[in-house]
Amino acid sequence: MPSTLRPVKQHLISSGLALADLIQRHPKRITAVMAAFLLGGGGAAFAVASLAPAVPTETVRLVAEPVALQALPDQGSALDTHSFTLYRSELTRAADTPEALLARLGIADPEAASFLRRHTLARQALFSRSGRTVTAEVNDRQALLSLRTHWVEKADSQDFKRLVVRKTDTGFSARVETAPLAASQRLASGAIHSTLFAATDAAGLPDSVTRQLTEIFGSEIDFHKSLRRGDRFSIVYETLEADGEPVRAGRILSAEFINRGKTHQAIWFREAGADKGAYYNFEGQSLRKAYLAAPLPVLRITSDFGARRHPILGYTHEHTGVDYAAATGTPVRTIGDGVVTFAGVQNGYGNVIYIQHRGKDSTVYAHLSRIDVKAGDNVMQGETIGAVGSTGRSTGPHLHFEFRVDNQPINPVTALAEQREFIPVSPDGKAAFAKLADEMKMQLAAADRIASATFE
Repeated sequence: MPSTLRPVKQHLISSGLALADLIQRHPKRITAVMAAFLLGGGGAAFAVASLAPAVPTETVRLVAEPVALQALPDQGSALDTHSFTLYRSELTRAADTPEALLARLGIADPEAASFLRRHTLARQALFSRSGRTVTAEVNDRQALLSLRTHWVEKADSQDFKRLVVRKTDTGFSARVETAPLAASQRLASGAIHSTLFAATDAAGLPDSVTRQLTEIFGSEIDFHKSLRRGDRFSIVYETLEADGEPVRAGRILSAEFINRGKTHQAIWFREAGADKGAYYNFEGQSLRKAYLAAPLPVLRITSDFGARRHPILGYTHEHTGVDYAAATGTPVRTIGDGVVTFAGVQNGYGNVIYIQHRGKDSTVYAHLSRIDVKAGDNVMQGETIGAVGSTGRSTGPHLHFEFRVDNQPINPVTALAEQREFIPVSPDGKAAFAKLADEMKMQLAAADRIASATFE
């Protein structure tokens, strides 16, 4: 080998050994730098690639300037000054310990585990619970920088709680914040192949939205008997989120149900200054009935109104209401707006509630296992007032329900079948209603198109 090449060879060997040493000391960092270089270079090449050679429009002049490279050991030292942050989410498990939860989050931090074990708020929010989403911020040394989780204390709450744990200069700190749930809209649609609940399950609808659907169209569609294969529905509904994660479904905002070729439509609208909203058809006519058809969403009548043989006393008498079979604890709802006139224990009725409605109308709900209202309370149509039970003179769990006019019982099944208010949108609210209706029509059409594409 010529003597003039020996220094070059020795320099290359020396540089190679230095590079090998650098890679051995910083394998992860070198890998990250090379990956970034390759990705960056590949992205740039893709961005400027051309299918035909470009013809220069100006004189091209080559400029060459010397570039001083930093020594490899110095480059390795520079890498030590850079760090990166990772984010990861996991669900809590009932049997979690601080170490187990942190390990699933990719964290190896004894100080953080000790803090989570000692801090009362953190311990209550994270452990002996399952299904809560936990999001952690971690540095490149697997040390915890921050951690958060959230929950809703009451099912109908409009706010949620958020636990925030942070690393500070003096150690870890934790606090609980209260924040409002954020509302967003979702689209869903489906077709009936067997039952309504099978179709809504296939469409990913929460049970609460399905129940609302049956309540909205329950006076127009017999969901137990009149559904046919091929019937279709499209729904726009509200979902409430905490930190971007859905917590629960809210109200149906608009719905369309095609049953036996007939289209039924509904849109939720609240006029400016009104205390509450209501469902209307797209022509602006209210769909709200004066009363719900029944105080339970799923009905099985075990005893009709009229003459019957008493199941306990044995004699024939006039049954002043209808009995609906249901499991103990099933929520009982008031069929209309009104005022509670009595809520307590009474004779053979057991736990019973009396509600005075409009004019001379009143209702009775008996044999309850639980009473959720008291005398003097104002209640709204559909509000839960108690739960099915078997208190008083009863042979098993059921609801005895009466509808009275001038305090005289009449058959509730026939009395409630055709009642409806048909209140239109006021003249002042027509412009806002028309705008909302146009928006909802487009969203329902979009939901239907998505479902049609899926079915095809």
